[in-house]
Amino acid sequence: MQIILLDKVINLGNLGDVVKVKDGYARNFLIPFGRARRATSNAIKEFEAKRVELEAAAAAKLAAMQVQGEKLAGMTVKLTQKAGVDGRLFGSVTNQDISTELTKQGFALIKSQVRMPNGPLKIVGDHAVSVSLHTDVLVDITVTVYGETA
Repeated sequence: MQIILLDKVINLGNLGDVVKVKDGYARNFLIPFGRARRATSNAIKEFEAKRVELEAAAAAKLAAMQVQGEKLAGMTVKLTQKAGVDGRLFGSVTNQDISTELTKQGFALIKSQVRMPNGPLKIVGDHAVSVSLHTDVLVDITVTVYGETA
């Protein structure tokens, strides 16, 4: 299916690109989330008429995320979980736990924005975690997990 991208999509293209993708990807993800539109002749004409507005909105969104990223950069998130005497947690700290804590601190995040390269945290200590605020804004934070004896 041919689509016009209304937003930058990783590994696919930038705003305004006409690309061919699988039908299911377009129908189930890109189009419902407002990231793309079918590439019909009328849709292309409408897009060209709105191109300046869409580019300005995308630039404003990127600038806002860069400001939020500067505030978030280098931040340390402290979490407490039950742990055994050897420092291993009963359970784990997930991206949901981290996003919830950051939301309490004033940063509007969803769990899919928190990138954990080694999976959930299962031991006490400091861990490096990335937060993807925008496709072009990736910020590194530190998550400190404290153990609470059961």
